[in-house]
Amino acid sequence: MRFDIDTRFLLDCFKEIVETPSPVGYYPLLNPVLEKYAAMFGQTVTYDNKSTAYITLEGEDNSKTVLVGAHADTIGLIVRKVDADGMIRVRQLGGVNYGSLEGETVTVHTRSGRTYTGLFACQSHSVHVFDDARTLSRDENTMIIILDEKVSSKQDVYDLGIRHGDFVSIEPRCQFTENGYVKSRFIDDKAAIACCFAMLKYLCENNLKPKYRTVLAFPYGEEIGFGGTYVPAGVSEYVAIDIGLIGPDYDGDEYKVSICAKDNASPYDYDLTTRLVNYAEKAGCDYAVDIFYRYGTDGTAALRAGNNLRAAAFGMAVYCSHGMERTHVNGLANTVNLLLAYTLDI
Repeated sequence: MRFDIDTRFLLDCFKEIVETPSPVGYYPLLNPVLEKYAAMFGQTVTYDNKSTAYITLEGEDNSKTVLVGAHADTIGLIVRKVDADGMIRVRQLGGVNYGSLEGETVTVHTRSGRTYTGLFACQSHSVHVFDDARTLSRDENTMIIILDEKVSSKQDVYDLGIRHGDFVSIEPRCQFTENGYVKSRFIDDKAAIACCFAMLKYLCENNLKPKYRTVLAFPYGEEIGFGGTYVPAGVSEYVAIDIGLIGPDYDGDEYKVSICAKDNASPYDYDLTTRLVNYAEKAGCDYAVDIFYRYGTDGTAALRAGNNLRAAAFGMAVYCSHGMERTHVNGLANTVNLLLAYTLDI
């Protein structure tokens, strides 16, 4: 059976979530948004000591507990020093592709709550000025933040309240086209969170319960490898909802849900992955099964941490991962359909 997904809600939810900054380790702004969406469907959010957000759905059969994880963190930056001329240098949070960020607007979030925008640029920023403007490597040693403030010294920047260790978020530039394409940074993994809430909306409106007790988890450390390392007691399955990849070795595309059979570390659980394939068939999903290189999920992190569980992964495929990403609303809808099929155990 095919589920009737509210794609307008799905896209609107994604837009709000993706436009709420949450670079690795920075949770103060997004957690209240997650609480708001949970409350829409009569649910509450709890937290662990890593500020991972959880929504627990009681099942028809609570003898088994499964977890669906969609990581809340995105790649980002953190202030490491201020140059004598007031330019800010950063370190990366997660696998930043600096070439894709050149010329982008960024926001510095101070610990006092003030925010300042700036231009993320190469230090050889102009072809009219620098001989190496086209050839200089774009990396942590050559990229700078030029604040949108009148500053000309280190002290000028400090006087704004900016300090080393302040988090820096990147403008997502979320766009929807009339024919269904979704273009935005951080589809990885904000779209997966939106898919979880679209699933929750369907369950609520159709007065349905999951087959088993289901924990929705939204951790903040996936981009640096530890998001799924803590798993609540009793969880026997960890299904990570994360992006699929598009490339020469893969069958997935923007319109399908990609089931990941193996990542860069290991294959996912044979039985659970086989069940996902069967769920996709029964739910009428357009899907692909692929193995991904230079890729991992919180499911793998949970296994590496020694948790006694099965793990699997699936999600919408994107172009240009860790850059200005693109997918299609059909890929999101197929992801929600597979998520519902798994949760309801159809």
